[in-house]
Amino acid sequence: MQLTPDFDPAKAVRSLLRRSRQGALATLMAGSGDPYCSLVNVASHPDGSPILLISRLAIHTKNLLADARVSLMLDERVEGDPLEGSRIMLSGHAEEVTSDRDLVRRRYLNAHPSAEAFVDFKDFSFFRIRLTGTHLVAGFGRILDLKPAQFLTDISDAGSLLEAEQSAVEHMNTDHQEALGLYATRLLGAGAGDWRCSGLDPDGIDLQTGNMTLRLDFPERITGPGELRKVLVRLAKQARAPVERI
Repeated sequence: MQLTPDFDPAKAVRSLLRRSRQGALATLMAGSGDPYCSLVNVASHPDGSPILLISRLAIHTKNLLADARVSLMLDERVEGDPLEGSRIMLSGHAEEVTSDRDLVRRRYLNAHPSAEAFVDFKDFSFFRIRLTGTHLVAGFGRILDLKPAQFLTDISDAGSLLEAEQSAVEHMNTDHQEALGLYATRLLGAGAGDWRCSGLDPDGIDLQTGNMTLRLDFPERITGPGELRKVLVRLAKQARAPVERI
């Protein structure tokens, strides 16, 4: 397969992982092993791996509790022919979240605020998909398999950033809505909207309005709140800079 020099497969996968809020979850029917597919809401762990909030009453939950092997299809949801957009098929094992539940909970609720109404129901649990691989389809000549190490975000040295994430998210949404809007419209070319921050990690910031989520990559990797503040200020200055006209 010939890839164009300007195409970064790992970046394409990371972008879909961060921007996707719904996906098709495939499990194996308990007992028969027949394939079963369902629509689920998705959020991302700071490292990019998918997070699910699902009920034990659902068939897909019963299936993955019997056999943890799953696959998850995420796509760009482009207008027109959906096959013209990029998509990824992720494979892995669904594991119920027992540690870092507070982190997973806030990440999910930032992406899906409406889940606050049922997140604490006894039959609902968080699951994280531990990825084993992905199949990327991003257009003609852009079809390949990647390993998790190629696209997941390294968070091993970013403990202080993750501890500060929620306060930073709330601060941006409360005090810097203008900057968030400029990130979306001036740096990412999106339309005007009630843009808010739904997540931060070493590689970038997630922006959300309505059903749309965008990903703004940082110019360099960061690991702490001090670096975060500096890069957000720099991006805001970049977004406010006059547009050069030719």
